[in-house]
Amino acid sequence: MNAPQPVLPMAVPAEGLPARVRIHEVGARDGLQNEKATVPTEVKAEFIRRLAGTGLTTIEATSFVHPEWVPQLADAEELYPAVAGLPVSLPVLVPNARGLDRALTLGARRVAVFASATESFARANLNRTVDEALAMFEPVVSRAKTQDVHVRGYLSMCFGDPWEGAVPLPQVVRVCGALLDMGCDELSLGDTIGVATPGHVTALLTALAEAGVPVSVLGVHFHDTYGQALSNTLAALQQGVTTVDASAGGLGGCPYAKSATGNLATEDLVWMLRGLGIDTGVDLGRLVATSVWMAAHLGRPSPSRTVRALSHQEQ
Repeated sequence: MNAPQPVLPMAVPAEGLPARVRIHEVGARDGLQNEKATVPTEVKAEFIRRLAGTGLTTIEATSFVHPEWVPQLADAEELYPAVAGLPVSLPVLVPNARGLDRALTLGARRVAVFASATESFARANLNRTVDEALAMFEPVVSRAKTQDVHVRGYLSMCFGDPWEGAVPLPQVVRVCGALLDMGCDELSLGDTIGVATPGHVTALLTALAEAGVPVSVLGVHFHDTYGQALSNTLAALQQGVTTVDASAGGLGGCPYAKSATGNLATEDLVWMLRGLGIDTGVDLGRLVATSVWMAAHLGRPSPSRTVRALSHQEQ
């Protein structure tokens, strides 16, 4: 008779960390937007349904951008109604007023705008300066708030830019302040090219706190280009952050930053948080199974180390 397998990882709480973390799952949007082969709408919908079945409470569904910008997400009008009835929050990206109109028509109650901390990326991503982009977002956020819609502000290139290099902390703090002033309920600090290290994360969060930005409105979005995503997440948790973006199976990158690799894998994040005794409400087994299922549809193995370990795949 086989002995029962031990439950791993062993939970060993550390002082100064939150009791619970909300995972903002981005796999269905940020994870798939860069795929060259079109993923069928029903596969995306089933992916979201399976993610909802793992206990995740916030699953970013799609983006209401012009189809020429991100062809993979051209089916937003078909996809969103197919998943709108799920008992989870389903935020969507709205790059402009037209995108907001499309989202509101379908009943979306959580939207996000996508700003940049650097001029170079603002030009590459939005064909505008940082301030011109903020001016474009202001009426979008304002109208969303009149409809009692929750607005998230994504801020890219918070820790480094492929064209400009290091990004001064005051530059990031200024744009964060502008997004909050226009009415954003929440900010996601993006390490778009994955160059952040824990000290840098601590320094930025300290600077934001000194500027009066409450940590309760902040989330973090780390890419794992240099293998730093988990260590950076831990640094953020030590500063009081309780919202962490992650992508099931480690899917995703950034179509406008060619040096960016995948997002922090949700499974790797859950493994670390479980070991720290931090509650996420996520069933890791179901999450791994979901990522294995999606990897089969994409025709390649998941890059998540936890998925590989727990699914016993030789990759």
